[in-house]
Amino acid sequence: MINETVNQKMISIARESRELENKELAEIMEVNSSSISRWENEGMAVSKETIKEMSNHLQYPESFFYQKGELLPLALSYRKRNIVATKIINQIEANINISRLNMEVLLNTIKLKEANVPVLDVIKFNTPQECAKQLKKLWRVERGVIENLSEVLENQNIMLLNLDFKTERVDGRCTIAKDKNPIIVTNKSLLGDRQRFTLAYELGHLVMHLYTQPKFDRDLSHEANLFAAEFLMPEKEIKKDLEDLTLAKLGDLKRKWKVSMQALLYRASDLEVITPNQKHYLVKQFNSQNIRRREPVELDVKTEQYKLVRDLLTTYRSKQKLSVVKMAAFLHLTPEDFLSRYND
Repeated sequence: MINETVNQKMISIARESRELENKELAEIMEVNSSSISRWENEGMAVSKETIKEMSNHLQYPESFFYQKGELLPLALSYRKRNIVATKIINQIEANINISRLNMEVLLNTIKLKEANVPVLDVIKFNTPQECAKQLKKLWRVERGVIENLSEVLENQNIMLLNLDFKTERVDGRCTIAKDKNPIIVTNKSLLGDRQRFTLAYELGHLVMHLYTQPKFDRDLSHEANLFAAEFLMPEKEIKKDLEDLTLAKLGDLKRKWKVSMQALLYRASDLEVITPNQKHYLVKQFNSQNIRRREPVELDVKTEQYKLVRDLLTTYRSKQKLSVVKMAAFLHLTPEDFLSRYND
């Protein structure tokens, strides 16, 4: 019997979220890879029996494949450290899309006030740094160190999620639910300093690039970095701190500003508080003490805990008196996937 209500976009999301290529799923299901392609891309009807088998192999409830929703291209830049394999990127995008769809299901039942995310065009304000200053004014962000950045963002109804990206090479990504609710997703593996910079970086993308249609020749990743640096380390308030830098002082400043020693060093260089020779000398010290890739453990910044999504899920579960099993089913997930995604 043929069931034509399958949302075939969910097949590719499910497959990619499990880090499987077309041919790999075909081998598991003992079908031709062309069948997988037709099911995903060519509108070929899929039988209930096939969906049941796919559900078993991919570990998603059968309802997952019948839910409404689109694959949303994640057009803004990742914050990443190196070139990352396409297969890994596809897996991350698929998992972010699943979380976005989960949030859309949730927002259909619980009202969330629209996020306060203004459009700040770099062309209008001249620099990303000025955009950061404008946003802090609009949000009335405290002067000096932002003690809890995630709280600042969630107070503006920006949804924050932590996902296991299965790699340390990608830090974060942002997307939109229901065309109006921004979501920033960060990698669970991040230390606190990198988590905070990633949140500020993705925030820069949201306010500067999401709705302004920037030209292709602009370096959006560099603009987001400049925005994040000013947002977390405002020039007027940090410049004095960056004078007479030593490795020990960078460690003290990391404790104060809750950003990495390297971020502080590059901020000092960008603000021309130190000379290129001084920067080069300090970089050599990073290398000689083997702390360029991993800064001293005793200086680790505590990771911030996200509350908004957790509270929305808890409110709905409590109101509907749902068990974990039933809450997972509501989001078209297995209980294991639900707990892995949302039980931090």
